[in-house]
Amino acid sequence: MNVNAVKKVVIAGGGTAGWMAAASLAKLLGKTLDITLIESDQIGTVGVGEATIPTLLTLHRLLHINEQEFMAATNATFKLGIGFENWANKEDSYIHSFGYTGKDCWAAGFQHFWVKGKQMGIASEFGDYCPELIAAKQNKFAHLNKQSLNYAYHLDASLYAKFLQTMAFEHGAKRIEGKISRVNLNEVTGYIDSVTLDSGNTIAGDLFIDCTGFRALLIEQALHTGFDDWSHWLPANSAIAVQTTKADAPKPYTRAIAHDAGWQWQIPLQTRMGNGIVYCDRFVSDTEAKRTLLENLPGDPITDPRVIKFTTGQRRKHWNKNCVAIGLSSGFIEPLESTSIHLIQRGIVRLMQLFPQAGIQQTDVDEFNRQTQEEVDNIRDFIILHYNATERTDSAFWRHCKNLEIPDTLRHRMELFRETGRVFKSGNELFGENSWTQVMMGQGILPKAYHPIVDVMSNDELSQFLNQIKYNVDRTVQQLPSHQDFLEHYCKTHSE
Repeated sequence: MNVNAVKKVVIAGGGTAGWMAAASLAKLLGKTLDITLIESDQIGTVGVGEATIPTLLTLHRLLHINEQEFMAATNATFKLGIGFENWANKEDSYIHSFGYTGKDCWAAGFQHFWVKGKQMGIASEFGDYCPELIAAKQNKFAHLNKQSLNYAYHLDASLYAKFLQTMAFEHGAKRIEGKISRVNLNEVTGYIDSVTLDSGNTIAGDLFIDCTGFRALLIEQALHTGFDDWSHWLPANSAIAVQTTKADAPKPYTRAIAHDAGWQWQIPLQTRMGNGIVYCDRFVSDTEAKRTLLENLPGDPITDPRVIKFTTGQRRKHWNKNCVAIGLSSGFIEPLESTSIHLIQRGIVRLMQLFPQAGIQQTDVDEFNRQTQEEVDNIRDFIILHYNATERTDSAFWRHCKNLEIPDTLRHRMELFRETGRVFKSGNELFGENSWTQVMMGQGILPKAYHPIVDVMSNDELSQFLNQIKYNVDRTVQQLPSHQDFLEHYCKTHSE
């Protein structure tokens, strides 16, 4: 076991993952570390991870990032959730919002009160009790003093990497341009001693962070860590990305529009739109998928469509020896619920929490891997839910998804909710009760029963309870300006 203190950190690869790692480590631990990032100008980044979830705000607070400056610099807009179209059935739609729907009690979530209200004919749509969802539908947004909306961002991933690069440099991180040609392992320990660049320059380190994307140059090509393939649960294996001109005022949510063999994303930035299609090439060719995407664009293309191939799954170890995989090198679940940047962030924060200052200890490595695997497994189940809980049988792809053999953990959740309306969240889980409830009901899984505590309320009290929540939601949203107006006044971009 390597007992040497970790003083020199080498980050292999730039992009969002590399520069998030560099900026975070340099700002929060930098005085004790020598941080070097190696990035090749010849190697492009995937760079399409333009939608985030609210957890990013936590990292930004840690890094003392000024929101207005960050949003102006990255062409960013606000995001209140994700709109799903054609998923349960063609022509169906629902929004998975970032807010909390209604009010819970100690024994039962709001969905139990709503189910009884619906049975009695006194409840409105489930989403009508969530301010974020109604604001998204009405294209409104603002920061509120008392009742803050839960939100995330749409951003330009390349501009975000540049923004973080500036912060990393300010706190002492260094960048070396070059392409890694060889990874040099210690013959005794099997640890990475150094990497050699095409130029012949060799860079040694105590801890290596692999941000080389799908290539996984260190964690897989050098250390042969192994990969668990999830294609049997998540069949999509291809994406095509293209940027377009801005068609109309940016909506404060991502659109996920299901097609015959996958789905299309629309991510509105201040001056343009990020677009793409995710699909399984066993059910549709790249050429057909590209045609479907180009026929359904909201604006004119400003980049050439780019095909990206991937395999869903995760590394068997996210931290192996003295190498930690962050970002696509650690695995990929597909972009449906915008979790890629979240997992980058969680990997970085977890590494800082378990940072091996005095030397790498196997107990730290094991804990890092246990926590990461548990979190990723839960996200995986949540994504499979969208595909499997569908009534669509109109194409071979959707029939395949509907008949998937799903993980036992997901099957239990779905059956528990269908029979009882109950959802329970475990320790490291990203998506909470409201997220599971919104998506399960949006996909057509409705509870057959509700918790008996609901019957403690009289019918009149339940009616008053539901009406008051809806009134408060409507009043909150009514006072909001349009999303476009708020962006203009708050963080107008300078990235025209």
